[in-house]
Amino acid sequence: MATSIVISLDNRRPREDGAFPIIFRLTHNTKTTSIASGYSTRKKFWDDKNRCFRNTFKGTESPQRLNNFLVKRKAQLVDIITKLEEKGELKFLSIIQLKEKLVASNSKQSVFAFTENLIEDFVEAKRIGTARSYREVLRSIRVFRNQRNLSFNEVNLDFLKKFETAYLSRGNSLGGLAVYMRTLRAIYNKAIKAGVAEQEGYPFKDYAIRTGKTRKRAIPIEAIQKIKDLDLNPKEALFNDRNTFLMSFYLRGMPYVDLAHLKVSNIIDGRIQYDRQKTAEPFDIKIPEQLSPILKILIKGKSKEDYVLPIIKRKSSVLQYRDIQWARARYNRNLKQIAQMAGIEEKLTSYVSRHSYASIADEMGIPVTAISQMLGHEKISTTQAYLNKLRKSKLDEYQNEVIKGL
Repeated sequence: MATSIVISLDNRRPREDGAFPIIFRLTHNTKTTSIASGYSTRKKFWDDKNRCFRNTFKGTESPQRLNNFLVKRKAQLVDIITKLEEKGELKFLSIIQLKEKLVASNSKQSVFAFTENLIEDFVEAKRIGTARSYREVLRSIRVFRNQRNLSFNEVNLDFLKKFETAYLSRGNSLGGLAVYMRTLRAIYNKAIKAGVAEQEGYPFKDYAIRTGKTRKRAIPIEAIQKIKDLDLNPKEALFNDRNTFLMSFYLRGMPYVDLAHLKVSNIIDGRIQYDRQKTAEPFDIKIPEQLSPILKILIKGKSKEDYVLPIIKRKSSVLQYRDIQWARARYNRNLKQIAQMAGIEEKLTSYVSRHSYASIADEMGIPVTAISQMLGHEKISTTQAYLNKLRKSKLDEYQNEVIKGL
């Protein structure tokens, strides 16, 4: 049989706490992938020869119980592979199809293991930001559970309310809670689709995700003009970051991560053609004449495969994500200085150009459906959260329209 399962410590990607995930390494027809176990450890607590936790591992009350779990789960996976081979189905499955069957085979699979597999898939798809978001939620749930395993059946209304209380008691915001709960809901929905969780036990039909009031990040067109009119030294970083801010605004509020991934090859016949990093949705945006001189500076002397902006330095998707995180932090610091120089009281960040584009478009009377499409939002409600409230003068105007017939 050209298919095998091995318990292994995945040394490829250390986590922020220095731990590595424990995986079931799946080999099928010369190709290899991994199935998450839901557990992780530092190298010093892993016995690589015997493929098990050492007795010195402090992450559980009983390392032996974890080792028994790993051996038992491996035996279940091998049994499924054997049955597929006996039926003559195994040789017709790709490694991805086989992995899906193995992951879905455990109806009592833990939330931890299932989410780890999702994270692994996101990393392989180079959706590093999404993988990180899922990992942050998983880490928070592990802390809440004191590292005790969690089945999908246990994720009920009572669990959600207790997690909410614990999260907010640590001084976290409602906005952060909403992000975590939406991610957990997405995990549960994916588990239902994979046959790992049951629709009947779906807890989010009774639980309403609480959200705080969205903080508006938009600035008016007059403030954008002040930023544009700043007389900055072309040899300094502030000049480049000001141009990056304007570039985002000119390109329908293009997110910073998409700006970072733009290459010269994305500039085609006076347009920017690219796929959004977050959704992989294709975009085709006309280059406005105001942006042309900025682009001319940015791409001078570069080849088609060079990045337009000097943000990404490395080849690995994980390292590229870190490049972007570091550059964004520096960019936000410089935007704060740019705001002071332009006399802008509002806080200036990498998100402001995107929110401002949406808000200004809304004030001009452009339909929300069109704004939503320009921003690449899947839901109108996402766009509406970007928009500033209408000015009092506009509300007065609408009020007069309503009652003028009296």
